[in-house]
Amino acid sequence: MVPLRLALYQPDIPQNAGALLRLSACLDVGVDIIEPCGFVLDERKVRRAGMDYIQHSSYVRHPSWPSFRERLAAEGRRLILLTTRGEHRHDRFSFRPGDTIMVGRESAGVPSEVAGAAQARLRIAMRPEARSLNVAMAAAMAVGEALRQLGAFPEERPEEGSCA
Repeated sequence: MVPLRLALYQPDIPQNAGALLRLSACLDVGVDIIEPCGFVLDERKVRRAGMDYIQHSSYVRHPSWPSFRERLAAEGRRLILLTTRGEHRHDRFSFRPGDTIMVGRESAGVPSEVAGAAQARLRIAMRPEARSLNVAMAAAMAVGEALRQLGAFPEERPEEGSCA
């Protein structure tokens, strides 16, 4: 089983989606994009943030939440939601191979039906007066922690350049 996937629930901002596709390419993490998106999802729209890394990203588009949830169940994956109302801190949570980390819409998060379907809801520890992190930054932090725990960072290939 693939160690980890990242799910974007109805993303609103193409630059964030592009940044997460770039993260996907650099860290070899598959992405699930749950539609509808708040923008036309095509390579041109996300290329600016994703640059030429998008061609190395592995992503699957799902036409709806029910179709994504069906596939998640069929593959036996655990859904881990990043939310400001999470019960657990991301750095104190035990990730497992096969987990799918989900981020919500930048403008509205996820509906209660989606939050209720998650096996765990995680938050990133922040100063009390801070509202939230950018969705791409939060996803990068959680994906990095999960890969660290799973020992699943890709092998470095210095001869091929850097994703930094």
